[in-house]
Amino acid sequence: MPNHFNIDLTADGHVHTRLCGHADGAMKEYVEAALRAGLRKITFLEHLEVNIHTRRKSWLTTDDFAEYFRRGRQLQKEYRSRIDIGLGVEAGYNPQAIESLQQSLARYPWDTIGLSYHFYSLAGLHYNMVGRNRDHIAALKAHGLGRVAEDYFSGLIQALEHITCDKICHLDAVMRHVPAFKFNSSHLLLIDTLLESMQAKGVALEVNTAGFTILDHPHPCPQITKKAIRLSIPLVVGSDAHHPTQVGRFFDRLPDWFQSLRSRPKSPFQPDKFSQIRP
Repeated sequence: MPNHFNIDLTADGHVHTRLCGHADGAMKEYVEAALRAGLRKITFLEHLEVNIHTRRKSWLTTDDFAEYFRRGRQLQKEYRSRIDIGLGVEAGYNPQAIESLQQSLARYPWDTIGLSYHFYSLAGLHYNMVGRNRDHIAALKAHGLGRVAEDYFSGLIQALEHITCDKICHLDAVMRHVPAFKFNSSHLLLIDTLLESMQAKGVALEVNTAGFTILDHPHPCPQITKKAIRLSIPLVVGSDAHHPTQVGRFFDRLPDWFQSLRSRPKSPFQPDKFSQIRP
């Protein structure tokens, strides 16, 4: 496949398994799926959250991570001549538990650390900003979606100051299941600041192909991706698979999608230019 922006389409850098509680399939099934897809590398990026209070757990416990590394090491040995297997983590930021998250990350020898921000705190409970749960969306709407999105991007900027990571996952996924929601000028300025911080720290931007299941593009949207390219931020691709059949999903769309970025008119990354960005 043609590769216009120096992104490796033979490595899926973001998959989950049933260990996280909201995905299906064992680790070995994902490895076999990656082989069938012709990939040279697969990286598990299981969820780590700290001090999150919500009615449904969607991340690994300490015991789960012990099992994760036990199984993962076995698979690395079993498949070492056939495919590269990475054991990474998707670290969910919690501004009220920075030190605890740092300590949790320090316990394990991660191959890759992806940084995300899922849960928003309201009255002692946490609500998922990137999920489709209607009750969570209703609570966030009542609080104000614009404020939630502003806190989301501000939180990621803050997270980069405290959490060492390799990449930012699904950067613009906040409120992605509210189609009418649009980023405003404050959000876009925060995105600009976030990208500049990523550039300064050498943090990669994930091109998350799960976006194709909701929108006509991966996460992040074309305007944000083009800004990252102009800043020479490294790009890495991940399917965000939650089932073995989703490994490498939509990777075949990326060459044409990246080519389409070339044909878009060049314009500065300014709020008035992108007021209709959909998350």
